[in-house]
Amino acid sequence: MRTILVSAALALAISSSAQAQNAPRTYDLGPVWQISYIETKPGMFDDYMSYLNSTWRGIQEADKKRGDVLDYRVIAVDSPRDGEPDVILMVQLKNMAVLDRPPEEGEAVMTAAFGSVPKANQAAVSRESVRVLRGQVTGRELTFKK
Repeated sequence: MRTILVSAALALAISSSAQAQNAPRTYDLGPVWQISYIETKPGMFDDYMSYLNSTWRGIQEADKKRGDVLDYRVIAVDSPRDGEPDVILMVQLKNMAVLDRPPEEGEAVMTAAFGSVPKANQAAVSRESVRVLRGQVTGRELTFKK
């Protein structure tokens, strides 16, 4: 009797998984989004926006010209609570391979934007005086098939 029950349960499990595997995929893999959550320090919102509008934007435009960045956005958060971001940066990358480019390419971008890699590193430290990075998420967009 026990063998019959185990066999029946196994058969039911196998048929259920076979049905699940037959479900058609209704989506395709789309571009990749990098989303950064930024909290500007008190009185520093305009200073940080000035940086975004100059250097950060220049880096995005250079990457866009090269074809790695498809689009980018700056979102202002309405009424953030203490410790929450008041700025969200969204960068749309063409694919995951963009994240795996050779270090020399990234260094060339930083040199073009800041003058040298050490200056880029110092600028990253200086930005901490106007903002705090509260987190970052990288995810792939899924596009539904028609």
